[in-house]
This record gives sequence, structure tokens and C-alpha cells, in this order.
Amino acid sequence: MDGEGCHNWNWVSPTPWLPWIYEAWEKAVKTGHARPNVYNTSGFERVEVLRAMENWVNVYLTDLRYARTDSAQEGSDCPGYVEAARAALLEMWRQTGPLKVDDEGIATRGTICRLLVLPGRADEAVANLEWLAESVGTGIPVSVMAQYTPAYRALDGSPWNRRPTVEEYGRVVEAVERLGFVDGWVQEYDTPTPENLVGFKMSPG
Repeated sequence: MDGEGCHNWNWVSPTPWLPWIYEAWEKAVKTGHARPNVYNTSGFERVEVLRAMENWVNVYLTDLRYARTDSAQEGSDCPGYVEAARAALLEMWRQTGPLKVDDEGIATRGTICRLLVLPGRADEAVANLEWLAESVGTGIPVSVMAQYTPAYRALDGSPWNRRPTVEEYGRVVEAVERLGFVDGWVQEYDTPTPENLVGFKMSPG
């Protein structure tokens, strides 16, 4: 594994399989093959589950997708998302704190928050940035993304059936600078969507 350059284990939406993942990780520790754990999640997590993983997860990679209940309901059929995701992020931050990297710039510990700018909802990304600045401070690294691509049911209704505009995205980028976030990443607006992205040309139904 070392020879193949594996820096960490990146668990993507792992919550339903945590008991088995943890069991496998314990075996890896005993055999000397464990790597730092990256918990890659949409943010819709229960705080008590996250607390059970304290001292196991090294890096949290989480999302704040919405800032309003009606948007979470319309976009993801999940009206409780905002409250859950914000509470989860506070717990992640309590456990890991600011991002730490090694001499090669590889993350070893910390919490990173992604904000995908949604069409017609740039104000919610700004609201989440303001919440982050007030709740955990501007030391948290943020990853601001313009890559929203409509697929499946999103193709049926406005504004979900389009990309965010350059003006919408610009408002979020301006908020990052205005609020004083200095760590993280801001995606170029014109970054092309990969043609082989799953669901890119998927028709509704």
C-alpha cells in the first residue's frame, strides 16, 4: 500500500456501513496497514453517531447544501437538513479543529466544508458562509464549487434545470473574500463538466 502512494482512506457516504467499516479498520490497525480516515459526507448526520467516531476520523469533508428548510425540502426531500448539517459540522469541528497538513501538503486532520452554489440560491451559500464565520470562525477551510449540473428530476423545473449564473457564483465568491475566509478553494466558474459524469444526460424517470 505504501508503494502505491495511498495517503488515506476516503469513506464516501459511509454512515449505513459504519459497523463493518470500523471492524475492518480495527483489523488494519492490528496488522499495521491503517491509514488516516477521511469521512466524506453530505452533512446529514446525527451528532450522536459522530461522537461515537471521535478519535477515529481524522478529516471530515462535509457539505452545507441549503440554508432554508423549504429549499432542502424542494431539492432533497429533506426539510430537516439545515439543522442537522449545521449541528453535525459543529461536532466535526469540535473533534478535529482547523485543517492540518504534512510536509507534502496532504491533509492529516481537520474539517473542510464544501458549498455547492445552487441555481437561484446563491443567497443560501452566502448565508451558510456567514453562519460559519459566526459559529466556528473563518479559520475553517471552505471549498466553493460551481459544478452543479442538473439531472433526473432537476431537469423538470426552474431554477433547478440550469447551472448557477456567473453573477450568482460571483456573489458567493465575493462573500468569501468579504467575510475573511483565507483557507480553502474556489472553483473556476468555467470549469467544464466531465462528459462522462454519471447522470449528466439522464432523462427524468
